[in-house]
Amino acid sequence: MTGPFRFTSPAAPDSATGVAADVYAQLVTDFGVPGASTFAVLSPSTPLMTGFWALLRESLLAGQASRTDKELVATGVSLANNCHFCINAHTLLLYAGGDHALAETIGRGDTPADPAHARLLQWGKAIGADAEPPPFPPEQAPEYIGTALTFHFINRIASALLSDNSLPSHEHKLRFLGTTAGRHLADTIKRELRPGDSLPLLEMSGPEPAWAAPGSPIAVAYGALREAALMGAGLLTEDDQAYVRKTVSDWDGVTPVPVTGDWLPGRDDRPGARLALLAALAPNDITGDDVTAWRTPQHSDHCLVHLVAYGAIIAVERVEETL
Repeated sequence: MTGPFRFTSPAAPDSATGVAADVYAQLVTDFGVPGASTFAVLSPSTPLMTGFWALLRESLLAGQASRTDKELVATGVSLANNCHFCINAHTLLLYAGGDHALAETIGRGDTPADPAHARLLQWGKAIGADAEPPPFPPEQAPEYIGTALTFHFINRIASALLSDNSLPSHEHKLRFLGTTAGRHLADTIKRELRPGDSLPLLEMSGPEPAWAAPGSPIAVAYGALREAALMGAGLLTEDDQAYVRKTVSDWDGVTPVPVTGDWLPGRDDRPGARLALLAALAPNDITGDDVTAWRTPQHSDHCLVHLVAYGAIIAVERVEETL
């Protein structure tokens, strides 16, 4: 498949069956974005696809906290990770939700005029590195933390496996919002969703995080996504797994990492470890040569998605440690 996918060829959403088709159906009703490429790129592994959808839905879309405020956190994380695809998407979602001036301000790289909005955006950019109290009430912390960690994960997937998209112009946004699809998106953003409706789609379960109430939809979804992503460890030797974990543990969880120095092994020496580490710490720098050096005829799209997801979740765990 050509278009937004760099190294994989996932099946078209309209040909999906089983749980993948169920995810796409919920995307239409609860997210307003049918067949979004961030889900299609994960579709070679439905445990990853369902885990990501559940965590996104239960943290960003459902719950009591303001959707605008959580979109600001998602956008702040995406700005910190320089994920153009996700900056594009969530600036448009702010726009579709009626926050036109706020979306334009962020699109220009300016600071929001509302101090509360500015604080949320900054918290997303520097999650774990800010000495100030979090800019949200404690009872809503799981929604904001879940949203932030969701985007630390998907930023890495998108930067590694999707083509870059530039920010749409003001005129393009206005034209889109005037279409049937744009009006559906705007209507969907205003809907109140019932927490937990994504959980029946999950195919895995895993240890729940300490920052969310045990058994809550966000905790269950995070455990499922983490467990699915960690399956990618099986594509590396034990030595390479240890190397990836040790290298990421030395990262502070915030500062961008340049692709220089001795932290990144060569393509000929440890191609799998190199690809996982790039996914964790510098996903924008993954090249076709990096993928080719690791991939063999036995490595399907399922394998590649899982190896990238493994690097992504190791980085998410490191960010989580800084909270």
